[in-house]
Amino acid sequence: MEWLMITTSTALYRFRTDEIVCVRASGNYSDVCMCTGNPCTLTFKLHQFDEWFGTLRDNTFVRVGRSFIVNKIFVQSINVTDCRITLAGGKMPAPVVYGGFSKDALKALKAELEKGEQS
Repeated sequence: MEWLMITTSTALYRFRTDEIVCVRASGNYSDVCMCTGNPCTLTFKLHQFDEWFGTLRDNTFVRVGRSFIVNKIFVQSINVTDCRITLAGGKMPAPVVYGGFSKDALKALKAELEKGEQS
């Protein structure tokens, strides 16, 4: 288990990386969605999270399109036809479905997950 620590001029945020389900862009903000159901909105753009996740020893996060980063350990299903991802597992009380992705982004995620299963 690793911790993602984010420091601002007025606050410190610590997130267990195995509890982060996804990060969604919302303009100049990002919503960090936790498996416990407690989202946290931060004043950082998504590319900053890409950089932070890239520094982790065991990076399980992957960018899906322009506005979404998903933790691969929570991906239950990918439906390329319907452009949806279902996230579940861990301490999540119920599966959550996100839609509106491009087919190319979902195909890339599907390929990455399949590649990881073969390793």
